[in-house]
Amino acid sequence: MHILIIGAAGMIGRKLTAALLADAGVGGHGITRMTLADVAEPALPATTIPVSTRAADLAAPGAAAKLVAGRPDLIFHLAAIVSGEAEADFDKGYRINLGGTQALLEAIRAEAAQEPYCPRLIFTSSIAVFGAPFPAVIGDDFLTAPLTSYGTQKAIGELLLNDYSRRGFVDGVGIRLPTVVIRPGAPNRAASGFFSGILREPLAGMEAVLPVSRDTRHWFCSPAAAVGFLTHAAAMDTAALGARRSLSVPGLSATVAEEIAALERVAGTKAVQLIREEPDEVIARIIAGWPQTFSATRALALGFRADASFDAIIRQHIEVELGGRIG
Repeated sequence: MHILIIGAAGMIGRKLTAALLADAGVGGHGITRMTLADVAEPALPATTIPVSTRAADLAAPGAAAKLVAGRPDLIFHLAAIVSGEAEADFDKGYRINLGGTQALLEAIRAEAAQEPYCPRLIFTSSIAVFGAPFPAVIGDDFLTAPLTSYGTQKAIGELLLNDYSRRGFVDGVGIRLPTVVIRPGAPNRAASGFFSGILREPLAGMEAVLPVSRDTRHWFCSPAAAVGFLTHAAAMDTAALGARRSLSVPGLSATVAEEIAALERVAGTKAVQLIREEPDEVIARIIAGWPQTFSATRALALGFRADASFDAIIRQHIEVELGGRIG
């Protein structure tokens, strides 16, 4: 099996690469080759499996065609600019988040014109495809009506994935990722970045800024759970999806106050004292338009699983990213 990961240099891309190489296979098929691509060329992992790396802007003319010329059997499309950046730069958001997705789908379709070709395509969507007002719990039949440019770009991507799968060009699965916490590394421009920051920075002994009220509720998963969703989607029987190719996957619903309470239980009062409240109306307005709780009934029935608790997410970060030490 030849696997292509687009967006492989990002946090999820790196962790997904490591997980796939550790397993050396997907759904009973061994990995014979892997191609890693991103705007900045990904680092070459240490493995005996043949891996090639490429610097590629998916939205640039001809870039997608070059990536699929090797006819990968499984493609993970993770590449996107984040919510805050897509909202701040309208043109860039549509060029990359929508244009890149369209270019990839068209490149796959063009490749099939030579001889039959229909790869499994895993598309990372987002809970931002939904917009307020929300029911108390969002079910699988709730409409997609985003209130941000980022959410709109992802929603259009989902529709394209449905149509190209219906026509037999790809075997698509869309995964609406919850907000991933705790994201390791430096903060990014995602409007949701503070959800990680108020945990990550205090655990490292640094001050963190909280831009929204503590009663703000949101939907979360850990990096490990996010990777698990993607690998499960790669191996699942897609016949069960029918024409609706995108899934709201299970997660944890929690308020900021509950996040902070979990931090205090795991890391103590000293860590919590490093959180400084500094309201930001722009971020608060974006977050207010995002969903808070899902039933994820379809995904649960298909074998997708969420994290056990917020305490477990924090402990996982301490063990994996901090070597078991705090501060």
